Amino acid sequence: MHVAIIMDGNGRWAQERGLPRTTGHRAGAKAVRRIVEAAPGLGIRTLTLYAFSSDNWKRPRAEVNQL
Repeated sequence: MHVAIIMDGNGRWAQERGLPRTTGHRAGAKAVRRIVEAAPGLGIRTLTLYAFSSDNWKRPRAEVNQL
């Protein structure tokens, strides 16, 4: 099985909770780690992660560095 995930909304999630966007990005990274570790046991043989679009380069440098 092949599963593709578009990683989007981590920064907005954090902002909605009054947290820095980078906190959301770290939370997203932790979630991805759990997914990657669980995937083989779920029969996922191929996992595609779309994590960084060309538009991300327009973000503040500090945020890009965190991504």
